Amino acid sequence: MRSLLTILVVTALAMQAASADVYQAPAEFVRETFGGEQPMAKAVWVTGDLKARVKKVLGHPYRDLRVRYWVLDGRSAWILEEVGKIEPITVGVVVEDGRIEAMKVLAYRESRGFEIRFPFFMDQYRGAQVDANSKLDRQIDGISGATLSVRAATRLARLALVLDREIEQTGVATQSKAP
Repeated sequence: MRSLLTILVVTALAMQAASADVYQAPAEFVRETFGGEQPMAKAVWVTGDLKARVKKVLGHPYRDLRVRYWVLDGRSAWILEEVGKIEPITVGVVVEDGRIEAMKVLAYRESRGFEIRFPFFMDQYRGAQVDANSKLDRQIDGISGATLSVRAATRLARLALVLDREIEQTGVATQSKAP
């Protein structure tokens, strides 16, 4: 009986740790970004030179061959994921004129570091841009106990800016379906 109780407790804890705290659905983030409008999703292919630049930003290859984004009136919205410690963190990033306009945690799956979702942290990215080496033009203050989540969020900010620069410079993208 005791072992059954132990198994149930361990299973419940594992299920809780594996679940995501979803703060906003991606489709809602896109609608909110564009004032209720739903632009058609596009995709940028992570190949060739872009693949190498993305790997440099993330420190590892991007997990997919393409990245979906939405653009309207010079603003782009990106929904990106990066692992913090062991679980992916889903972030929405809005870029305008090569600078981050807004950044928001949409889903958080880690057991620690959830504080990065609060505006006091995310507001640090507002106005940030990348230099020629794809580094942010500012220092991002960390949060004690959330170091890996902070690093993941910073990589995603850089990635969104690099991808936005790519679509601005090349204009190459493919149409996709709505989110």
